[in-house]
Amino acid sequence: MKKSLSSSEKITLKAESRSVFGKKLAKVRKLGLVPGNIFGPDFKSKSISVIYKDLVKTYKKVGETGVVYLSIDKENIPVLIKTIQKHPLSSSLLHIDFRKIDLTKKIEANVPVKTIGISEAVSQKAGVLLLQSDTILVEALPEDIPSSIEVDISVIKEIGQEVKVADLKKSDKYEIKTPAEKVIVAVIAHKEESIVPETAVAAPEIITEAVKEGEDAPAEGGEKKEKTHKAEGGAPIKKEDVAAPKK
Repeated sequence: MKKSLSSSEKITLKAESRSVFGKKLAKVRKLGLVPGNIFGPDFKSKSISVIYKDLVKTYKKVGETGVVYLSIDKENIPVLIKTIQKHPLSSSLLHIDFRKIDLTKKIEANVPVKTIGISEAVSQKAGVLLLQSDTILVEALPEDIPSSIEVDISVIKEIGQEVKVADLKKSDKYEIKTPAEKVIVAVIAHKEESIVPETAVAAPEIITEAVKEGEDAPAEGGEKKEKTHKAEGGAPIKKEDVAAPKK
C-alpha cells in the first residue's frame, strides 16, 4: 500500500533505455531488471528497464497514484505507474507501464478505498461488511491525488445500511468523478447454510431368486448390480504483496 508522502518529498527511480524485445526479455529479467515503457500525450514512447528491487521499493511508497520521477538520459520525467504485469504463479514483476504526466494539468486517477472505524452492525449484530467499490475515480493535479480515500464505516449501525459516494467528505484539492449514487460499502445479513436432516430409509425386502445365465450376480445385500454409464464430457475444469526477486 502506498505510504503518505510529504509534499516536498520527491521520489526518483533510475531507468535505462532498452533495445531488447520479445523473447530476449527473459535475459533482461534474469539480470534483475524489469522491462517497461513510458507513454503519454505529446510524448514519444520509450522502451526502458528499471532495477527490480528499486521498483518494488518505489511501488510500495507511491502505489499507482503518486508521482515518480524517472531518471533517464539526464532527464527527470514525471510519471505515474499505470499498469504492472505479474507472473500468475509467483507474482513476480514481469513488465511495467509508466504514464508521462504534465504537473500543471489535471488528470483522472483511480484512488483506493480505505475503510476506517468499526460498524456496530458487524461487531454487535453479526452483519457482514461488503466492499462494493474498492477505488474512487478523482480528478486533480498529479501531486494532489490522494494516496487513498477514507470511508468511515462506524456510521453503519444497522444491517442493510450502506455508504455511498455522496456520503464522502469533499476536498478542495480533488474532485470525485465516480457517480454519487454508487455504493461503496454495505452491511448485509449473514446467511446460514440450510442443513437438510437425514431421513431414515427402511431396509429393502430381500427377494431370493435364481440368477439366469448371462446375468450379473446380485450385489451383497440382495440388490442387483446395475450397469453404469459414464457421461460424455467432463466437469469444467481471483495494495497485494509483491514477490521478492529470485536470487
